[in-house]
Amino acid sequence: MTPQRKQQHRRRAIPCLAGVASIALAGMSCAANAQQKGPVYPDRPVRMLVGFAPGGGADTAARPVGQRLSEVLGQQFVVDNRPGAGGNIATEIAARATPDGYSLLVGTIAALAINPSIYEKLAFDPIRDFSPITNMASSINVLVVHPSVAAKTVKELVALLRAKPGSLNYGSSGVGSAGHLSGVLLEHMTRTDITHVPYKGGAPAMGALLGGEVQMVFATAATAIPQIKAGKVRGLAVTTATRAGMLPDLPTIAEAALPGYEANNWYGLLAPAKTPKAIIDRLNAETVKILGSQSVREIYFTQGLEPTPTTPEAFGAYIKSEIAKWSKLVKAAGVKPD
Repeated sequence: MTPQRKQQHRRRAIPCLAGVASIALAGMSCAANAQQKGPVYPDRPVRMLVGFAPGGGADTAARPVGQRLSEVLGQQFVVDNRPGAGGNIATEIAARATPDGYSLLVGTIAALAINPSIYEKLAFDPIRDFSPITNMASSINVLVVHPSVAAKTVKELVALLRAKPGSLNYGSSGVGSAGHLSGVLLEHMTRTDITHVPYKGGAPAMGALLGGEVQMVFATAATAIPQIKAGKVRGLAVTTATRAGMLPDLPTIAEAALPGYEANNWYGLLAPAKTPKAIIDRLNAETVKILGSQSVREIYFTQGLEPTPTTPEAFGAYIKSEIAKWSKLVKAAGVKPD
């Protein structure tokens, strides 16, 4: 080939190569656009199932997190209260929901850790049917009594229970709730008899106490503190191992009368099993940030809650350990569904 013909060949080849490169780049751009055009989670509202009535501990833990998730992720996270059966109703609905991230559960110690030992047949398995996202908060329970109860201290209350077996009853947010098991533990350690009256949430149980239907409640701080400050109920002690910062003048039940007594409450966020890991990871990352924010910490503190963010794996392990812990008390005390 002559030098002149070689030069002409090169001139023709350069546009061809440029065309090939343009086609390749266009293909890459189309592929990238196709990936980006897929649905981005969330693209519609998300419901957060809560197994207790509005105003109780689980509801109080859920709402500020749902509000912040709505702001951060651009879709409404709506709290859906489905009270009843100690949280079992909402938990069953969540377990059967499509695992796409649009139905979440605000799980509690009652439904996930205690009820499996109380109910012979549950329509869900707390380990098999859920993908943990993060623990959200822990809460103290406060032993409060109606003003008509003569006891001013835990020791006086125990003496009253022993002197008049079966004369007092206590309300809770349902069979298997932390408030219920707090009472069971008190009965078990003092060898007394207290009648349990379950309600569909902490707020209705507090309403029953205010109305004189029950004489005692192991209430969450969120429901107890306003009534204690208003002088409508008398706070005797907290159920945790150490005193609570929001109620520093109240002793623990352990230091007041019963060494070794301890019962706490917790709330966590879960999704149905088989929810895509990418969704679990995103919800975990955003919720952990929210729980670490000063604004949410302040809201929680005023409600007697302490943020307890975790990894999904750590929360799953914690649920298993809680099931083992509470099953021992349930069996020892012979707790049965009311």
